[in-house]
Amino acid sequence: MRREAFLLVLPLLFGVGCAATGGEPAGGPAGPGGRAEAFDKRATEVAEAWRPGPDWRTGYVPLQGPTVLPGDPRFTSETEAAFRAGWYRAQIPIPSADVGDGEIRFPDGRSTVQLVSAAEAYRQLDQGDPPPCPGRPKQPGLPSPGGPTVEPGPDGWSTSTTQTACLPLTVTGVTLGAVPVRTSRGEAQVPAWLFAVDELATPVARLAVAPTAVAPVPEPTAPAMPLVDGLVAAQDLVAVDGVRLTVRLGVGACDTGITPLVRERPDVVVVGGEVTRASGVCPDVLKFEPVTLTLAAPLGARPVLDAVTGAPLSIAAR
Repeated sequence: MRREAFLLVLPLLFGVGCAATGGEPAGGPAGPGGRAEAFDKRATEVAEAWRPGPDWRTGYVPLQGPTVLPGDPRFTSETEAAFRAGWYRAQIPIPSADVGDGEIRFPDGRSTVQLVSAAEAYRQLDQGDPPPCPGRPKQPGLPSPGGPTVEPGPDGWSTSTTQTACLPLTVTGVTLGAVPVRTSRGEAQVPAWLFAVDELATPVARLAVAPTAVAPVPEPTAPAMPLVDGLVAAQDLVAVDGVRLTVRLGVGACDTGITPLVRERPDVVVVGGEVTRASGVCPDVLKFEPVTLTLAAPLGARPVLDAVTGAPLSIAAR
């Protein structure tokens, strides 16, 4: 099943110089052949150091966040901003009754887990109200405070028609269901509270598994060898589709020749990238660049590890 993530990338501007890309290069410059050889060595070290505990194979270790969009929400700029910020308002009572246990269906079996109530899931989902938006009404259909917004134009004053309401997402229903979630044991069907939202074309799902049933992602072991300049880290997974992986690499604003690198083993997949650095002055910006890799075999339940840090990659935040 193809899984798409809807992303809002906001690069950070720090100053002028070279962008950070997951670690401080210490190995000096290297040509494409040298970077490929350095990647192979790092990938081997990362794969051999990967020794997760028993929870990785028998427990519930989610590799994406607890808020999931089961389909295309058909975002506008306003609704995407509200979703990213966690601005919601409930137009219905949210049930607080205990719902008992639920079942996670993994490719290799099933597990019974404790669930949280809809009210607790909504409490986790709702991060408050949007800040005041000057010149915008507090509710749809109402005039802006003080009347219409007017601005001087080339021929005098004119009324603005581009102002829109600054509102949170409106929750109009909630049901208990299940959504696909990438876990350490492959893609699982996980219980979730599905919140119907007026402004979106798909419900917003909040995973219903109680925190006590969630096992942590293992701490990574970074390679001891120095990082060769031009090798960059994989930041997260965007999509998994059989043998095709889309990952985001952390690259500099002026980097060129962005090339994904991958090494497969029967138990793990290690990814990273190489770039050509600019020779002149460049803004110190970390950009997330999506790239697609093709594996020799479907990913299945194999973890995807970053060659720079050794960390397992999670699905990008939605």
